[in-house]
Amino acid sequence: MAVDVLSVSSKGQIVLPMEMRKKMSIEAGAKLAAYALGDMIMLKPIDIPTENDFKASLDQFASWAEDVGYKESDVDDIVKSYRKSKRS
Repeated sequence: MAVDVLSVSSKGQIVLPMEMRKKMSIEAGAKLAAYALGDMIMLKPIDIPTENDFKASLDQFASWAEDVGYKESDVDDIVKSYRKSKRS
């Protein structure tokens, strides 16, 4: 594993080396999650779902709910049951 030394600007910004960005497919505007543990910082590329991605997930779950026989009116009872089981 290669080690690159980065500088922090007066605004707290760092520049990831081009080779690293290419290797990790990180493009301008990409989102990174930053984790701090002790004296280490880890950056991980993340994908933020688009509105269309979110709608597709909702449609998928709505289809599943219909397939198993759940109705919208069942949601409150399911949530209450789940919360009760977590307290026990």
